[in-house]
Amino acid sequence: MAQTQSPHSAVIKCALLQHTCGDDLAHNTAMTTSLIEKAASNGAQLVVLQELHRSRYFCQSENTDTFDLAEPIPGPSTDHYAQVAKRCGVVIVTSLFEKRAVGLYHNTAVVLDSDGTIAGTYRKMHIPDDPGFYEKFYFTPGDLGFEPIHTSLGKLGILVCWDQWFPEAARLMTMAGAELLIYPTAIGWDLGDDAAEQQRQCDAWETIQRSHAIANGIPVLACNRTGYEPDPSGTTQGIQFWGNSFIAGPQGELLAKAEPSPHLPESPQQNIILYAELDMNRSEQVRRIWPYLRDRRIDHYSDLTQLYRN
Repeated sequence: MAQTQSPHSAVIKCALLQHTCGDDLAHNTAMTTSLIEKAASNGAQLVVLQELHRSRYFCQSENTDTFDLAEPIPGPSTDHYAQVAKRCGVVIVTSLFEKRAVGLYHNTAVVLDSDGTIAGTYRKMHIPDDPGFYEKFYFTPGDLGFEPIHTSLGKLGILVCWDQWFPEAARLMTMAGAELLIYPTAIGWDLGDDAAEQQRQCDAWETIQRSHAIANGIPVLACNRTGYEPDPSGTTQGIQFWGNSFIAGPQGELLAKAEPSPHLPESPQQNIILYAELDMNRSEQVRRIWPYLRDRRIDHYSDLTQLYRN
């Protein structure tokens, strides 16, 4: 099929920050801030941070003391990144451990607009509970639904990590008007798996998200952490976060992709900024030739509201 080009391109330069996280919270925040400033100085208008970037990924074990890491929204982290967003003139997508009330916590993404205001929040909807990813112990499922966040750059469809495996979430964000799908992520290898299984998992992770771009005709930005993080309980070998952050266009084409994290914990890790320019008019051109939304048979989809059809 022939594809016409938009005569007026609204281009956004995006940056994904893929980096390691340590035990020192202040150091993590300082490093993240430095990378945001560098991205802004290189022309980035939208900066996406990885999931729970303030600390190590603490869900490898269940420990009630860990709830001390949670903070309110607005709170110290949102105050800090609001100042950074305003100073640098960028839109920032953060990912925080939210303390909503005593005994009520969420895995929450917060978007700071370029004027330093909180543009909106998204609470992670799908909460995993797997070895090394005991998130149900810490997080209550989100209750804000799949609603895009309006910013000076457009409508951002924020989803978080485990959400990225569910086509329903991507579709509902798109149906609500999202112009980009953005996934702050913390996913990695079980060091007990062999190299072939590790590669299959990583490939599946990329494939499912690129399919969301194709099926919905909008770009997808996936920002994953990198590096080895030990299990604080000492029960397992820990997690080797696989990096591989990427930006895909509305036909699933890779516009930028980060180097994978080394498979071995002792290997040196690299903190990077991944850049890509997105033509925000291109989604319309793609949807004109691949009109999936037009041809949906919503009159026959009622069974999707069932958990399983027996």
